[in-house]
Formats: sequence, C-alpha cells, structure tokens
Amino acid sequence: MVIPVHDVNRVRRTPWLTYLLIAVNVVVFLLTPALRTTGIEDPSLGQLCQLEEFYHRYGAIPRELVDNQPLPVAPTGDVGAGPQGPGCVVGPPAYSKIPVLSVLYSMFLHGGWVHLLGNMLFLWVFGNNVEDRFGRLRFALFYLLCGYVAAYGFALANTDSSQPLVGASGAVAGVLGAYLVLFPRARIWSLVPPLLFLPLRLPAWLVLGLWFVLQWVFAAGYAVSEAGAVAFLAHVLGFVFGMLAAVPMQRRGPPPEYAPPRRRRPSRRR
Repeated sequence: MVIPVHDVNRVRRTPWLTYLLIAVNVVVFLLTPALRTTGIEDPSLGQLCQLEEFYHRYGAIPRELVDNQPLPVAPTGDVGAGPQGPGCVVGPPAYSKIPVLSVLYSMFLHGGWVHLLGNMLFLWVFGNNVEDRFGRLRFALFYLLCGYVAAYGFALANTDSSQPLVGASGAVAGVLGAYLVLFPRARIWSLVPPLLFLPLRLPAWLVLGLWFVLQWVFAAGYAVSEAGAVAFLAHVLGFVFGMLAAVPMQRRGPPPEYAPPRRRRPSRRR
C-alpha cells in the first residue's frame, strides 16, 4: 500500500550492525544458486533442480522443525525422467541437517532480487533506530529471536508442510513491530503506488499499521496475494513478537537529541 524510503528520526550512533546485516544478506545472495535463476532468460531445469536442492538443504522446513528431524527424502539436485516428462529427482539426502540451525541459515537466504531488496529496504529504513534504542548486542539477539519465533510459529501452524522457508522477513517484521512501539509518531517518507508513487511524509503508526493489517489479511485468507508462496503468518508473528519485546525498552526513554557544542566566547581584556 505504501513503500517507505526514509524516516525522519535521528540516531545517536552509527548503526553498524544494521549495515552488517544488510551486507551479509546481499553477499550471501550473490553466492547462492538463486542469483543464477533471477536473470532475464528463463532458468534451465537443471538450475531449478539445483536451487530446489539448495533450499531444502539450508531452508527452514516446517515439518522438520516440528519433528526436529530432517526429511527422509528431498530433492537431490539432479534431473531425471518420469512418467510426465523430465523433472527433479527426489531421494534420500546426501547431507546431514540440523533443523534448528536451518532457521538461522534461512534468515540470510532469499528467492530473488525483489525478495532481497524488499527486506533490505525495510531493514535499512527502520533497523537503525531500533538498534540505537536496543544497543548492538541486544539488537542482534532480538533480530535472531524474531526470526526464530516467526519460523517456529509458522511451522506449528503448518506441521505437514515440506516447503522451505527462506528470507529475512520474519526477523525484519520483528524490527517493524519494535519501531511501531518505540517511535509511533516518527515521520516516514513513503511512496504511494495508488497515487502514482507520490512521496508523502506519513506517521510511522500509519505506515506500519497498514503493513501489518495487509499481512494479517493475507495470512487469515481474506485475500489472495499475487506474490506467490509467501509466509504471511510468519510476518504477523514476527511483528507481534517485536512489539512485545520492545515494550520494556520504552522505559529507557528516547535517545537524547543531538546538540552541537557551544562555542566559547573569547574573553575580553580590560
């Protein structure tokens, strides 16, 4: 509904951890098979099979999280011939997998450039102030915990699903929830697609409130998204957890405003 691009909200210190998270996500994407399947040309069947095997190896699969055991069979990355023609081969995996660690890995994997840039844009706009209020160490733990809550919450609601979850959306949603609690009146410069991408300066409670309502509508099944298989419930859970985790941080008070040093007046000689 709106695309945030910048917030009018000062920070006390450089948000190095937010920058690091963005950099790691981008670098990981450039090193994964997803990069080779997001070009202009259609990817080959072999590339798609390798990508499917990669996501099953490192992605968070709800069924594995609930059972705490890897799937007995998974895509192998090879192409084979079946009754309906060529397809990806499925068999016993040739790797060992620890489901609880797959949640951590999946938080730095993305399905394409749009998926990656969308998550990183929201992290760029809202992560710096949340990091500033939490502090770097607390923010790091908070970010990871939001991702775990979102993934395991989605898994408990979809115990039979064997589709891999990838993306930083759950963790980023937690950051958005925390921002809403800590800075509800901050002004956000946003592009409004229905108004031909007209830039408007809107309050954070409106921008993030609309985002959350949209995620909840899709998660509840009241509307169908054209974005494909998106785990909207994970976004909702991450957002709510981020709000709850930020409540104790309200007592720390807002960061002090920056005040430039006062110039000393030269003393006059009598």
